[in-house]
Amino acid sequence: MPRPFRFAVNMLTLSSGDTWRAACRRAEDLGYDVLLVPDHLGMPAPFPALVAAAEATERVRVGTFVLNAGLWNPALLAREVATCDQLTGGRLELGLGAGYVRAEHERAGLPWGTAGQRVTHLEHTVEEVLRLLRDPGHSPRPAQDPHPPLLIGGNGDRVLRLAARYASVTAFTGARQAPGEPEGTMRLIPPGALAERVAAWRRFAASADGGGDGDGDGAPDGPELNYLVQQVVVTGDRRAAARELAPHAPDLDEDELLDHPALLSGSARDMAEQLLAHRERYGFSSFTVLDPYLEAFAPVIAALRGR
Repeated sequence: MPRPFRFAVNMLTLSSGDTWRAACRRAEDLGYDVLLVPDHLGMPAPFPALVAAAEATERVRVGTFVLNAGLWNPALLAREVATCDQLTGGRLELGLGAGYVRAEHERAGLPWGTAGQRVTHLEHTVEEVLRLLRDPGHSPRPAQDPHPPLLIGGNGDRVLRLAARYASVTAFTGARQAPGEPEGTMRLIPPGALAERVAAWRRFAASADGGGDGDGDGAPDGPELNYLVQQVVVTGDRRAAARELAPHAPDLDEDELLDHPALLSGSARDMAEQLLAHRERYGFSSFTVLDPYLEAFAPVIAALRGR
């Protein structure tokens, strides 16, 4: 039986405390399951924004999507996570990634490193934060025992292997660095390549050192697979919507774009059918949309609730 859907919105915009809290309440009213905050300079600071989101709502969980491990010291991050989990009443989900925007590291005065070095730092951060949070002597303690659910986002073998070992949720980026472009410029990979990445994760999860949150404190029905939707377009012309996304995927043709989970288009019923197909093909049951599409995506949530 397929895993039930879970829907999240990545909150990018902060203009005032009142508008932030109102947007969070609106997302809860529309049926979203998780309110997420990214980790980019120029956007809201994740942990205070999540505490405010939890105080403004009653049901939804809150999470980071995803923290750039290169911006964080593990010991300080463990303190932030435990404090935020307490202040949100045990509703926190911790998302981590290796980082992909070189300019942000330079602005923060932090080392960038090679892709391999960034993944090594992510591995160290995951292992050290989990070690600290599992330690009964660590103070403060998180509200969730032994720690909040862990999401790891990425696409490469090392990150997917790490996710298979430790994460309750694996988030697939479905994109890679654009050749010849500034570091941080991403391009969508074809649907077939995305399916191969999911297959790689499944191999890692089935291996001796995989299995998803290897210490047994993950989701009871196994790890969840997530995908970040880039565009939600209500339209009677799906091919026109695909052409709008084409500059971000110059190697994909229109049919590949129409089949890609990065683009949802058509009526609410059309988009619901697309998500059902993506769950069948890839195993994605968790989908995240960006906050500009908060309202447009809501009828899709209603159409799929309980499926």
